[in-house]
Amino acid sequence: MQNLKLNYFTDPGHGWVCVKLDKLQDLGIADQISTYSYMRGSSAYLEEDCDLSLLFAACDAIDQRIELITKHTNNRSPIRSYATYQARAFA
Repeated sequence: MQNLKLNYFTDPGHGWVCVKLDKLQDLGIADQISTYSYMRGSSAYLEEDCDLSLLFAACDAIDQRIELITKHTNNRSPIRSYATYQARAFA
C-alpha cells in the first residue's frame, strides 16, 4: 500500500493535517473528530493534539503509512477561520 501523503500546516501556535472527508468516512472515524478541527470544501483540517492521533490509529489498523509534508507560516494560519468541523455536515 502506498503512503498516504498529507499536508501538515503549522503556524506559530498550532498545526493541522489536511485530509479528505471521504478518507475519514472510509476509515470510520468521521464521527469521532472534535470541533477543535476545521473543514473547508471536501477537506478536514485535523488539529494536531487530539484528532490527528485518531487518524494515525485508524491508518495503523489497516497498515496504511502516513507521510506528512510540513507547510509552515510565521503568520496566523487562515485555517483558523475555516468552518468548525461537524460530522453531520457531510454524513
